[in-house]
Amino acid sequence: MQADIRRDRIALNAQAALRHASLGQLTEAAACYGTIITLAPDIPEAHNNLGHVLEKQGHLPEAAASLRTAIGLKPGFPQAHYNLANVLEKQGHLDAAVSHYRTVIALQPDQPEAHNNLGYALGRLRSLDEAVVCLRWAIALNPRYAGAYNNLGYTLGELGRPAEAAECYRTAIAIDPAFHEAHNNLGLVLNEQGRTDEAVGCYRRALAIKPDFPEAHFHLGMALLARGEMAEGWAQYEWRWATADGIEEARHFAQPQWRGEDAAGRTVLIHAEQGFGDTLQFCRFASLVAERGLRIVMEVQPPLLRLLRGLPGVHRIVARGEELPDFDLHCPMLSLPPALNVTLATLPSAACYLQADQAQAAAWRMRLDQMKDARPRVGLVWAGALRASPALEAIDRRRSLPPERLAPLLELSGVHFTSLQKQGPDAPVCFPMTDFMPEMNDFADTAALIANLDLVISVDTAVAHMAAALGKPVWLLDRFDPCWRWLTGRTDSPWYPSLRIYRQRDPGDWDAVITEVARDLHSLGTNPR
Repeated sequence: MQADIRRDRIALNAQAALRHASLGQLTEAAACYGTIITLAPDIPEAHNNLGHVLEKQGHLPEAAASLRTAIGLKPGFPQAHYNLANVLEKQGHLDAAVSHYRTVIALQPDQPEAHNNLGYALGRLRSLDEAVVCLRWAIALNPRYAGAYNNLGYTLGELGRPAEAAECYRTAIAIDPAFHEAHNNLGLVLNEQGRTDEAVGCYRRALAIKPDFPEAHFHLGMALLARGEMAEGWAQYEWRWATADGIEEARHFAQPQWRGEDAAGRTVLIHAEQGFGDTLQFCRFASLVAERGLRIVMEVQPPLLRLLRGLPGVHRIVARGEELPDFDLHCPMLSLPPALNVTLATLPSAACYLQADQAQAAAWRMRLDQMKDARPRVGLVWAGALRASPALEAIDRRRSLPPERLAPLLELSGVHFTSLQKQGPDAPVCFPMTDFMPEMNDFADTAALIANLDLVISVDTAVAHMAAALGKPVWLLDRFDPCWRWLTGRTDSPWYPSLRIYRQRDPGDWDAVITEVARDLHSLGTNPR
């Protein structure tokens, strides 16, 4: 009799759990599975189902524990291995997730979801070629698998095959026209191909399907800014804080964000975000904020502290990590343009808004003059600093060039070259180039050296921003899919009057860029200082 009652209670709770789960009542479903486990702790399906519900609730450690119990009770339980792999992937334990996906495939080779998720995890581990194989298996098992096409498109894009990636996204959209992520991803790959207008259309279609899709808003913002449409561009760009990366990077203060309202007499903390170049580019807006009567405290990355100390309009500047003084409002640095209603017509583009330390610059002038070399002095930067994020690493790879590709420039005898490359690949020792960078401890040191150069030639790095902000002529070597800040189809920049842009005409084609620069540099070399 007791056994029958126990069996009936288990069956009733199982039915209730399934009903609650189908209605999205996760707390109730979890309680029912918990009751089943209390009555019969040796039922692996109950532990698996509880783990799956806990995953949906976001209780990942508890979900993993339940799923491991299920596998302990039944090692050849493919659904438990699959669910555990999904939990581990969300936790960032990618190697462990891959192991469990492989177990699922060994137990059930015809499960397309396992092949797809394995491919996605391998892609995150940068095992891109193997990821492609897994994703193609998923599609072979289910030719209508829109998610696998989307993941394959992303992986092919990371492998530098944008045309194939675009075709995958289009297939995903054909299968599922409401697949908002695929519309957004197609926009990204079209933008990488220089098709900005088409990319804008993709982002807008994604937002028509899902109006609160942060990534599509953010990417639309950058595309509009690249087209010079700053009013809407800045507004869309503010969605960066709702993206997955932005949520992690956002600063949270008790004080409200300043958004351009009248706040004369109050103190606003303007804090740097993103990279050194962004700080160097956007710190210019502090003077406009000061003109509105606000007292400015600015927080910047420590290597920029000395260089930015004399920035007009800033009452006090502190290094990130130092204790902040009292303030009433705050504003991320790249949120200043929308707060100030900045457009191309009102963009402040003074010839120079940063200054090198006069004593340091004079010391470098004396030192360089002692070299008794009357040739024009040209600084070179050929690579960005590779970063941890896969997306940023891909951009860094595209914006950097191997130093060997500089050979046509360095063969010019009428120019004296100085390295301004702080990190990244070293130039060949045979290159005729002076290198003082081991002596540079911060940006102020480098600025003092740049103050004594005639020209800076740089890929899209912070040094290019700094040199242009110092008023130095800058020749920017830009990739085929440029950052939004350099706009589209221009060889000049409204941000920096002294900057000239040399763009790739085809993806990865640095040779044509270097040939053009060498031609112009030859003219400079025939006119020494």
